[in-house]
Amino acid sequence: MKYYAGHYEVAVIGAGHAGIEAGLAAARLGCKTAVFTISADWVGNMPCNPAIGGTSKGHLVREIDALGGEMAIAADKNLIQSRMLNLGKGPAVHSPTTDTEEALAKLAAATKSGEADRPLWQLTTQLEAVYTAEAVILATGTFLGGRIYVGDVSYASGPDGLFPATELSGSLQRLGVQTRRFKTGTPSRVNARSVDLDKLEVQYGDEKLVRFSDDLSFTPENKAVCYITYTGEETKEIILANLERSPLYGGKIEGIGPRYCPSIEDKIVRFPEKLRHQIFIEPCGLHTEELYLQGLSSSLPEDVQLKFLRTIPGLEHVQVIRTAYAIEYDCVDPTALYASLEFKDFPGLFGAGQFNGSSGYEEAAAQGLIAGINAALKVQGKEPFT
Repeated sequence: MKYYAGHYEVAVIGAGHAGIEAGLAAARLGCKTAVFTISADWVGNMPCNPAIGGTSKGHLVREIDALGGEMAIAADKNLIQSRMLNLGKGPAVHSPTTDTEEALAKLAAATKSGEADRPLWQLTTQLEAVYTAEAVILATGTFLGGRIYVGDVSYASGPDGLFPATELSGSLQRLGVQTRRFKTGTPSRVNARSVDLDKLEVQYGDEKLVRFSDDLSFTPENKAVCYITYTGEETKEIILANLERSPLYGGKIEGIGPRYCPSIEDKIVRFPEKLRHQIFIEPCGLHTEELYLQGLSSSLPEDVQLKFLRTIPGLEHVQVIRTAYAIEYDCVDPTALYASLEFKDFPGLFGAGQFNGSSGYEEAAAQGLIAGINAALKVQGKEPFT
């Protein structure tokens, strides 16, 4: 039986990097704010890559910091290794990046577990608690109507096997919000004990660390190394021989990809002249044996994945902890939003992050910050901030 549980000025749906910044911004501007999430254990989850920053992204983290957001501080406090990319080029493209603990600090102060099934004004959790809000921010990431694909296997899911937001997807459609399908993916996580590190190129952090944050109350330091290896001709042959088993090429996945995150099969098909593709091997944290294989996103079947992984130097005897997968999800056309990230046709409803069709934690956090600021200003009867 449904029951009325309370009222918030701003409600944020989703506690990823967009939701964290949105909730913090609205609360810091004086609004009574709640962040709703399917699982409070996965606030600030990093299912795509245990790193913050990089080319076209690192500067966003600095801008978030300048505007009072939290991502830069979280990245600096949780870094494992820090590097400045593109130092061989001009300063305009120098890009700071940090490999971080995969589970960043839990930053959302007021978090409710459950799925909101009505996005505007009234929100109902899975336990039928009804909340009302004057402004709602949708920061659903890849959870909205999420479906995972691994070869012939597909099932409704959010990232890392978490529950998808299916009720909310239906509610948006009933409200009249037009959605579309996007897809992205993530590589395997493998057991470090099964990797021959002696065959890999060691990648050290920079001696002089460049901070993301201007918070000088602590000193970031490098705590681990990363590694580099490459795919080869045998890797390519196995992938090409099994393309028909990829849902990406077999027609099962309808969604298009955002700007980043091409799968290894996509790279091999699109760039047939390439003899090899670079793979970065990164620790997922200081207290786990999981390694992340950046550059090997795939939706191929599990047996094919294991076969091509073992053609890569250093991975000949690799054991997979988490299989790579593609995920398809609902998002909106960003032209349906003002620059304030408020919907043009639904006053008081805002969108942020991958819900808007973007990609990457940094873009999500930047949009979450803007959406949180403007939701608070909306409630307070003030002009939007752009």
